[in-house]
Amino acid sequence: MAEMRALHRALRMDRVVIVNPSVYGADNSCTLDAMKQLGPRARGIAVIDDQTSAGQLEEMDRAGVRGIRLNFENFGQTNPDVARKAFQSAVERLANRKWHIQIYTRLEVIEGLHKEIMAAPLPVVFDHFGGAKASLGTGQAGFDTMLDLLRSGKAYVKISGAYRSSAKAPDYPDVAPLAKALIAANVERIVWGSDWPHPAGGALPGHSASDIAPLLQIDDGRLLNQLAVWAPDAGVRKKILVDNPARLYGF
Repeated sequence: MAEMRALHRALRMDRVVIVNPSVYGADNSCTLDAMKQLGPRARGIAVIDDQTSAGQLEEMDRAGVRGIRLNFENFGQTNPDVARKAFQSAVERLANRKWHIQIYTRLEVIEGLHKEIMAAPLPVVFDHFGGAKASLGTGQAGFDTMLDLLRSGKAYVKISGAYRSSAKAPDYPDVAPLAKALIAANVERIVWGSDWPHPAGGALPGHSASDIAPLLQIDDGRLLNQLAVWAPDAGVRKKILVDNPARLYGF
């Protein structure tokens, strides 16, 4: 917690959205405890399963949770049929709640979910540029589908974790065309995220599944500075950093 507070001071961030780490599964106690310590400036995204009760959902809502996350990418789930089933189940679980569904996946799965997302009664948020690869540019398969969902207002995209889209550290210049295309599609549906503390997000060579993998060494300040490259207009940056998250997370 002390490290996160120091990061927020350095980046001059007042608000935070904590996404329950994948390693904890559907145990959200760590996230809920952090939100309690941070108070009203914090919101959370939970992970739930079939054992999560309606009472627990209500408790999380009161604590400041505003959505749930479906993580297909880290678990290698690329079958659109499986993703559709999980998505529909999530929609049913969140009925009558002012929450959203955050999805970490790749473009081909987003393409397969297009119809379901358009019909969903709640917003969807795509993690980390929707899994788009910077090296493939804006013409890669599925990118137009994501742009269509943005333009419709049904989906948000997090322009976060640029290092997950590009290997060209430290400034990831090949991510800029993706970011600019997403912002141009619908600036009202773009949010920024640090992705701190930068977990590797998958198995590493020489490590077993039970090993604690080292965190990626990312310069958070330098990464935040890229937002001014992707969105040179200060008014646009205010929407991305302030207005859009206030609407989405209920700050």
